[in-house]
Amino acid sequence: MKKNIALVTGGFSGEAVISYKSAATIDSNLDRNLFNVYKIDINPQGWFYQQPDGSRTIVDKNDFSLVADNHKITFDAVFIGMHGTPGEDGKLQGYFDTLKIPYTSCDAATSAITFNKRYAVAVAGMAGIPVAKSVLLIKNNFTSPEEVAGHLKFPVFIKPNNGGSSIGMSKVDNPSEELGAAIDKAFKEDDQVLAEEMIKGREFTVGVFKSKGKIIVLPLTEVKAHDDKSFFDFEAKYQGKSTETTPAEVDETIADKIRETAKKVYAVFNCRGIVRIDFIYNDQAGRPYMLEVNTIPGQSEASIVPQQVKAMGWDLKNFYTKLVEECFPA
Repeated sequence: MKKNIALVTGGFSGEAVISYKSAATIDSNLDRNLFNVYKIDINPQGWFYQQPDGSRTIVDKNDFSLVADNHKITFDAVFIGMHGTPGEDGKLQGYFDTLKIPYTSCDAATSAITFNKRYAVAVAGMAGIPVAKSVLLIKNNFTSPEEVAGHLKFPVFIKPNNGGSSIGMSKVDNPSEELGAAIDKAFKEDDQVLAEEMIKGREFTVGVFKSKGKIIVLPLTEVKAHDDKSFFDFEAKYQGKSTETTPAEVDETIADKIRETAKKVYAVFNCRGIVRIDFIYNDQAGRPYMLEVNTIPGQSEASIVPQQVKAMGWDLKNFYTKLVEECFPA
Protein backbone atom coordinates (compact mmCIF):
# COMPACT_ATOMS: atom_id res chain seq x y z
CA MET A 1 0.00 0.00 0.00
CA LYS A 2 1.33 3.44 -0.91
CA LYS A 3 2.41 5.69 1.93
CA ASN A 4 1.13 9.26 2.19
CA ILE A 5 4.03 11.71 2.13
CA ALA A 6 3.70 15.42 2.88
CA LEU A 7 6.28 17.48 1.00
CA VAL A 8 6.62 20.64 3.08
CA THR A 9 7.99 23.81 1.51
CA GLY A 10 7.83 27.60 1.81
CA GLY A 11 8.83 29.18 5.10
CA PHE A 12 8.92 32.52 6.85
CA SER A 13 12.32 33.82 5.70
CA GLY A 14 13.97 35.15 2.57
CA GLU A 15 15.04 31.60 1.81
CA ALA A 16 11.47 30.65 0.86
CA VAL A 17 12.22 31.35 -2.80
CA ILE A 18 14.95 28.69 -2.67
CA SER A 19 12.61 26.31 -0.84
CA TYR A 20 10.12 26.36 -3.70
CA LYS A 21 12.86 25.50 -6.19
CA SER A 22 14.03 22.61 -4.03
CA ALA A 23 10.48 21.34 -3.56
CA ALA A 24 9.89 21.35 -7.32
CA THR A 25 12.84 18.99 -7.82
CA ILE A 26 11.84 16.75 -4.94
CA ASP A 27 8.21 16.65 -6.10
CA SER A 28 9.15 15.61 -9.64
CA ASN A 29 11.43 12.84 -8.38
CA LEU A 30 9.43 11.23 -5.58
CA ASP A 31 8.37 7.80 -6.79
CA ARG A 32 4.60 7.84 -7.35
CA ASN A 33 4.62 4.04 -7.50
CA LEU A 34 5.57 4.05 -3.81
CA PHE A 35 4.15 7.29 -2.44
CA ASN A 36 1.10 9.53 -2.58
CA VAL A 37 2.67 12.99 -2.45
CA TYR A 38 0.94 16.11 -1.13
CA LYS A 39 2.87 19.36 -1.43
CA ILE A 40 2.14 21.66 1.49
CA ASP A 41 3.11 25.32 1.49
CA ILE A 42 3.76 26.87 4.89
CA ASN A 43 4.00 30.65 4.59
CA PRO A 44 3.09 33.75 6.63
CA GLN A 45 -0.50 33.57 5.32
CA GLY A 46 -1.08 30.01 6.54
CA TRP A 47 -0.55 26.30 5.88
CA PHE A 48 -2.04 25.16 2.56
CA TYR A 49 -2.32 22.16 0.29
CA GLN A 50 -2.89 23.07 -3.35
CA GLN A 51 -5.46 20.80 -4.95
CA PRO A 52 -4.91 19.51 -8.53
CA ASP A 53 -7.60 21.96 -9.72
CA GLY A 54 -5.62 24.89 -8.30
CA SER A 55 -7.78 25.49 -5.25
CA ARG A 56 -6.19 25.58 -1.80
CA THR A 57 -7.09 23.54 1.24
CA ILE A 58 -6.15 24.67 4.72
CA VAL A 59 -4.09 22.14 6.70
CA ASP A 60 -5.47 21.25 10.13
CA LYS A 61 -2.56 21.97 12.49
CA ASN A 62 -4.14 19.95 15.30
CA ASP A 63 -3.11 16.69 13.67
CA PHE A 64 -1.42 17.84 10.43
CA SER A 65 -4.21 16.57 8.22
CA LEU A 66 -6.17 17.87 5.26
CA VAL A 67 -9.31 17.07 3.29
CA ALA A 68 -9.01 16.14 -0.38
CA ASP A 69 -11.77 14.59 -2.53
CA ASN A 70 -14.01 14.57 0.57
CA HIS A 71 -11.52 12.33 2.38
CA LYS A 72 -9.39 13.15 5.40
CA ILE A 73 -5.72 12.66 4.57
CA THR A 74 -3.15 11.92 7.28
CA PHE A 75 0.53 11.34 6.69
CA ASP A 76 2.91 8.46 7.21
CA ALA A 77 5.96 10.73 6.90
CA VAL A 78 7.05 14.25 5.99
CA PHE A 79 9.71 15.20 3.47
CA ILE A 80 10.98 18.59 4.65
CA GLY A 81 12.02 20.72 1.68
CA MET A 82 12.08 24.06 3.47
CA HIS A 83 15.16 26.22 4.00
CA GLY A 84 15.29 28.71 6.85
CA THR A 85 12.69 29.02 9.60
CA PRO A 86 10.60 27.11 10.60
CA GLY A 87 11.76 24.08 8.60
CA GLU A 88 15.50 24.15 9.16
CA ASP A 89 15.80 25.45 12.72
CA GLY A 90 13.99 22.66 14.56
CA LYS A 91 10.58 24.27 14.99
CA LEU A 92 8.71 22.03 12.53
CA GLN A 93 10.69 19.02 13.71
CA GLY A 94 9.48 19.60 17.27
CA TYR A 95 5.92 19.95 16.01
CA PHE A 96 6.10 16.67 14.10
CA ASP A 97 7.71 14.97 17.10
CA THR A 98 4.72 15.89 19.26
CA LEU A 99 2.42 14.35 16.64
CA LYS A 100 4.70 11.29 16.27
CA ILE A 101 4.99 11.82 12.50
CA PRO A 102 8.44 10.81 11.15
CA TYR A 103 10.32 13.15 8.84
CA THR A 104 13.36 13.10 6.58
CA SER A 105 15.59 15.66 8.31
CA CYS A 106 17.68 15.90 11.47
CA ASP A 107 15.74 16.01 14.74
CA ALA A 108 14.70 19.20 16.52
CA ALA A 109 17.81 19.49 18.73
CA THR A 110 20.31 18.92 15.93
CA SER A 111 18.44 21.26 13.59
CA ALA A 112 18.38 24.04 16.19
CA ILE A 113 22.06 23.65 17.06
CA THR A 114 23.32 23.56 13.48
CA PHE A 115 21.09 26.47 12.45
CA ASN A 116 22.90 28.54 15.07
CA LYS A 117 26.39 28.82 13.58
CA ARG A 118 28.04 29.67 16.92
CA TYR A 119 26.52 26.69 18.69
CA ALA A 120 27.51 24.44 15.80
CA VAL A 121 31.19 25.39 15.83
CA ALA A 122 31.22 25.11 19.63
CA VAL A 123 29.90 21.53 19.51
CA ALA A 124 32.29 20.64 16.69
CA GLY A 125 35.26 22.19 18.48
CA MET A 126 34.51 20.29 21.69
CA ALA A 127 34.52 17.08 19.64
CA GLY A 128 37.97 17.84 18.25
CA ILE A 129 36.78 18.89 14.79
CA PRO A 130 38.86 21.85 13.52
CA VAL A 131 36.90 25.12 13.29
CA ALA A 132 37.80 28.79 12.81
CA LYS A 133 38.13 31.16 15.77
CA SER A 134 35.04 33.34 16.10
CA VAL A 135 33.24 35.98 18.18
CA LEU A 136 29.48 36.19 18.67
CA LEU A 137 27.84 39.62 18.70
CA ILE A 138 24.37 40.05 20.22
CA LYS A 139 22.42 43.13 19.20
CA ASN A 140 21.29 44.26 22.66
CA ASN A 141 24.74 43.66 24.17
CA PHE A 142 26.88 44.86 21.28
CA THR A 143 28.72 48.13 21.82
CA SER A 144 31.22 48.69 18.99
CA PRO A 145 33.15 46.99 16.16
CA GLU A 146 36.22 47.05 18.40
CA GLU A 147 34.79 43.97 20.12
CA VAL A 148 35.70 42.08 16.97
CA ALA A 149 38.86 43.92 16.00
CA GLY A 150 40.50 43.22 19.33
CA HIS A 151 39.91 39.47 19.35
CA LEU A 152 40.32 38.20 15.79
CA LYS A 153 42.91 38.29 13.02
CA PHE A 154 41.75 39.80 9.75
CA PRO A 155 40.38 39.10 7.22
CA VAL A 156 37.19 37.90 8.87
CA PHE A 157 33.73 36.90 7.70
CA ILE A 158 30.73 38.67 9.18
CA LYS A 159 27.44 36.78 8.87
CA PRO A 160 24.05 36.35 10.54
CA ASN A 161 24.37 33.67 13.19
CA ASN A 162 21.04 32.08 12.29
CA GLY A 163 20.14 31.58 8.66
CA GLY A 164 21.50 30.29 5.41
CA SER A 165 22.11 30.93 1.73
CA SER A 166 24.88 33.37 2.80
CA ILE A 167 22.31 36.17 3.04
CA GLY A 168 23.79 39.18 4.87
CA MET A 169 27.34 37.83 4.72
CA SER A 170 30.46 39.97 4.11
CA LYS A 171 34.21 39.51 4.00
CA VAL A 172 36.14 42.21 5.83
CA ASP A 173 39.80 42.89 5.07
CA ASN A 174 40.11 46.38 6.52
CA PRO A 175 38.38 46.75 9.92
CA SER A 176 38.59 50.53 10.07
CA GLU A 177 36.82 50.95 6.73
CA GLU A 178 34.56 47.91 6.33
CA LEU A 179 33.78 46.30 9.69
CA GLY A 180 31.00 48.57 10.94
CA ALA A 181 29.03 48.41 7.68
CA ALA A 182 29.40 44.63 7.50
CA ILE A 183 28.10 44.20 11.04
CA ASP A 184 25.14 46.51 10.34
CA LYS A 185 24.34 44.50 7.19
CA ALA A 186 24.31 41.22 9.13
CA PHE A 187 22.23 42.67 11.99
CA LYS A 188 19.51 43.49 9.44
CA GLU A 189 19.06 39.73 9.00
CA ASP A 190 19.46 38.51 12.58
CA ASP A 191 19.81 39.73 16.18
CA GLN A 192 22.99 37.66 16.49
CA VAL A 193 26.04 38.07 14.26
CA LEU A 194 29.05 35.81 13.96
CA ALA A 195 32.50 37.22 13.22
CA GLU A 196 34.79 34.42 12.10
CA GLU A 197 38.46 34.37 11.14
CA MET A 198 39.12 33.42 7.54
CA ILE A 199 40.84 30.07 7.03
CA LYS A 200 42.90 30.13 3.87
CA GLY A 201 42.53 27.17 1.58
CA ARG A 202 40.31 25.38 -0.88
CA GLU A 203 36.57 25.22 -0.20
CA PHE A 204 34.84 21.88 -0.44
CA THR A 205 31.30 20.84 0.32
CA VAL A 206 29.85 17.37 0.55
CA GLY A 207 26.50 15.69 1.05
CA VAL A 208 26.27 13.03 3.74
CA PHE A 209 23.36 10.77 4.64
CA LYS A 210 22.62 7.51 6.38
CA SER A 211 20.99 4.48 4.78
CA LYS A 212 20.38 1.19 6.58
CA GLY A 213 22.72 2.15 9.40
CA LYS A 214 25.63 3.18 7.17
CA ILE A 215 26.89 6.77 6.82
CA ILE A 216 27.41 7.48 3.12
CA VAL A 217 29.50 10.39 1.82
CA LEU A 218 28.67 11.65 -1.67
CA PRO A 219 31.40 12.80 -4.10
CA LEU A 220 33.09 16.04 -3.06
CA THR A 221 32.42 19.38 -4.75
CA GLU A 222 35.01 22.14 -4.88
CA VAL A 223 33.58 25.65 -4.89
CA LYS A 224 35.40 28.67 -6.32
CA ALA A 225 33.78 32.11 -6.24
CA HIS A 226 34.35 34.45 -9.18
CA ASP A 227 35.54 38.05 -8.99
CA ASP A 228 38.29 37.18 -6.48
CA LYS A 229 35.73 37.27 -3.68
CA SER A 230 37.33 34.29 -2.00
CA PHE A 231 34.01 33.31 -0.49
CA PHE A 232 30.73 31.72 -1.49
CA ASP A 233 28.06 34.41 -0.98
CA PHE A 234 24.42 34.55 -2.10
CA GLU A 235 25.32 35.85 -5.57
CA ALA A 236 27.92 33.12 -6.01
CA LYS A 237 25.44 30.47 -4.91
CA TYR A 238 22.35 31.51 -6.84
CA GLN A 239 23.35 33.94 -9.56
CA GLY A 240 26.00 31.91 -11.34
CA LYS A 241 28.99 33.77 -9.90
CA SER A 242 30.90 30.67 -8.86
CA THR A 243 32.37 27.50 -10.29
CA GLU A 244 31.40 24.16 -8.78
CA THR A 245 33.45 21.13 -9.77
CA THR A 246 31.80 17.78 -9.05
CA PRO A 247 33.50 15.46 -8.43
CA ALA A 248 36.28 17.67 -7.11
CA GLU A 249 39.70 17.34 -8.68
CA VAL A 250 41.65 16.70 -5.51
CA ASP A 251 44.33 14.36 -4.24
CA GLU A 252 42.80 11.25 -2.63
CA THR A 253 44.78 11.83 0.56
CA ILE A 254 43.03 15.19 1.00
CA ALA A 255 39.66 13.77 -0.10
CA ASP A 256 39.95 10.97 2.47
CA LYS A 257 40.58 13.47 5.27
CA ILE A 258 37.51 15.45 4.25
CA ARG A 259 35.33 12.35 3.96
CA GLU A 260 36.41 11.03 7.35
CA THR A 261 35.82 14.41 8.98
CA ALA A 262 32.40 14.62 7.30
CA LYS A 263 31.45 11.22 8.77
CA LYS A 264 32.63 12.37 12.19
CA VAL A 265 30.58 15.58 11.94
CA TYR A 266 27.50 13.59 10.92
CA ALA A 267 27.93 11.26 13.89
CA VAL A 268 28.82 13.96 16.46
CA PHE A 269 25.71 15.98 15.60
CA ASN A 270 23.52 12.85 15.46
CA CYS A 271 22.34 13.82 11.97
CA ARG A 272 19.54 12.20 10.03
CA GLY A 273 18.62 12.43 6.38
CA ILE A 274 20.79 14.30 3.90
CA VAL A 275 22.99 17.12 5.19
CA ARG A 276 25.64 19.15 3.38
CA ILE A 277 28.82 20.02 5.26
CA ASP A 278 31.09 22.86 4.15
CA PHE A 279 34.85 22.73 4.70
CA ILE A 280 37.99 24.74 4.06
CA TYR A 281 41.06 22.56 3.55
CA ASN A 282 44.17 24.34 4.83
CA ASP A 283 47.39 22.97 3.32
CA GLN A 284 49.64 24.35 6.04
CA ALA A 285 47.68 22.60 8.79
CA GLY A 286 47.03 19.61 6.57
CA ARG A 287 43.43 19.28 7.67
CA PRO A 288 39.89 20.36 6.81
CA TYR A 289 38.12 23.00 8.92
CA MET A 290 34.36 22.68 9.29
CA LEU A 291 32.48 25.83 8.30
CA GLU A 292 28.80 24.89 8.54
CA VAL A 293 26.34 22.01 8.64
CA ASN A 294 23.33 22.52 6.36
CA THR A 295 20.57 20.17 7.51
CA ILE A 296 18.21 21.05 4.64
CA PRO A 297 20.58 21.46 1.68
CA GLY A 298 19.30 22.85 -1.62
CA GLN A 299 17.67 20.37 -3.98
CA SER A 300 17.06 22.44 -7.12
CA GLU A 301 18.37 20.91 -10.34
CA ALA A 302 21.46 23.14 -10.13
CA SER A 303 22.09 22.55 -6.42
CA ILE A 304 25.17 20.77 -5.16
CA VAL A 305 23.59 17.67 -3.61
CA PRO A 306 21.73 16.68 -6.82
CA GLN A 307 25.04 17.19 -8.67
CA GLN A 308 26.77 14.85 -6.22
CA VAL A 309 24.03 12.23 -6.41
CA LYS A 310 24.40 12.12 -10.19
CA ALA A 311 28.20 11.98 -9.89
CA MET A 312 27.71 8.94 -7.65
CA GLY A 313 25.92 7.25 -10.56
CA TRP A 314 22.50 7.36 -8.90
CA ASP A 315 19.28 9.07 -9.94
CA LEU A 316 17.30 11.38 -7.70
CA LYS A 317 14.26 9.12 -7.62
CA ASN A 318 16.19 6.30 -5.97
CA PHE A 319 18.03 8.74 -3.71
CA TYR A 320 14.83 10.33 -2.40
CA THR A 321 13.33 6.87 -1.92
CA LYS A 322 16.29 6.01 0.34
CA LEU A 323 15.71 9.17 2.38
CA VAL A 324 12.00 8.45 2.85
CA GLU A 325 12.66 4.79 3.70
CA GLU A 326 14.84 5.92 6.61
CA CYS A 327 11.67 7.27 8.22
CA PHE A 328 10.48 3.68 8.58
CA PRO A 329 13.20 1.66 10.34
CA ALA A 330 12.92 -2.07 9.77
